[in-house]
Amino acid sequence: MIRRFSAATSLLLFAVLSMPLSALDRPGTTFKVFQFPADQIPRIDGNTEDWNIVPEHYVIGMDQLIDQSDPGHKPDPSDFDAKVKVGWVKGLNRLYFLYEAYAKYWKFGNPGLNQDIFELVVDGDLSGGPLIERFDEAPALSERDQHFSMHGVFAQNYHIMTPDLGKDWAMTWGCNSYVKQMPYANAAYKYDFNPGQSGKLTVEFWITPFDYAGCEGPQRAVETSLVENKLLGISWAILKHDGPGRRSAFWNLSRTREMYGRADHLVAFRLMPLEKPWRKFQADWSFKILDMDRRLVAFQDESTGEPTAWKWDFGDGSTSTERNPIHQYSRGADYDVVLEIVGPEGVSRREKIWDVDLR
Repeated sequence: MIRRFSAATSLLLFAVLSMPLSALDRPGTTFKVFQFPADQIPRIDGNTEDWNIVPEHYVIGMDQLIDQSDPGHKPDPSDFDAKVKVGWVKGLNRLYFLYEAYAKYWKFGNPGLNQDIFELVVDGDLSGGPLIERFDEAPALSERDQHFSMHGVFAQNYHIMTPDLGKDWAMTWGCNSYVKQMPYANAAYKYDFNPGQSGKLTVEFWITPFDYAGCEGPQRAVETSLVENKLLGISWAILKHDGPGRRSAFWNLSRTREMYGRADHLVAFRLMPLEKPWRKFQADWSFKILDMDRRLVAFQDESTGEPTAWKWDFGDGSTSTERNPIHQYSRGADYDVVLEIVGPEGVSRREKIWDVDLR
């Protein structure tokens, strides 16, 4: 498929791709994103039971945030307390979030952004640089072209309503509002308080991070590919009102307020492998056709657990004991390929029928 970019978009894309990888905020700090097993994907219903399997060391609480309205302000759990868990599922380009917060005073139901908000920024490919036009220090485009070519395109900003009374669940900063809609996002709330009251709020949601999410719509959008050990740039801020006549707070995971508009001010998050309790000893594999004319295929072991020996049956009478073999077939056909692994935990076998199709 031939993709045609406007001159403005092409110029900006060249500039972004030419930039060196930007440093993230909080050097030396990397938060962890919990990998949910494929048979325990969290259900978006506002209930927290699905998240009980997430170990405590994945939880990010108020102790990691600073109030950038008043850096000396310490969190008081009797006024406000919040914690966040972040998860992912191998094979899905989704980031799952659980936001739980207690407040003595909740401000919501007002027009626009005049309410309590959980602001989330995600840079899926560590592109760095400005998210919004006001932080572009050397603009090559007009302000209008900047807005439609870069605002939320290479990293996304979500203003999530806490709670969402009479409003859409989030405002996405930019002209690509499709990123907050199905099939790219979903959210559910649970709370039992009214405006001005105290209580506990639960927001459960997932989003799709994008390397490119242009204003022209999802037909040209490029999802971030999520794989184990990948680093992402993520940060969030909690915009909190403490009640009539009292101060407001800007609790921030980043150490710079400008994280809302600069991807290089985000914090490192790593997509973690499965934790041991769910890391079953199980054979699995993938393949890539290197040369169809020569029928040359590379096989990749993707087993879980700790195998010490591998036996491949390529379906044509040939075998291999390499972990990641390359095999050349003599004729075009579709093949049944089997990988058997052996280790201290036992034996496991995975056969895939006709996946390797060389006809």
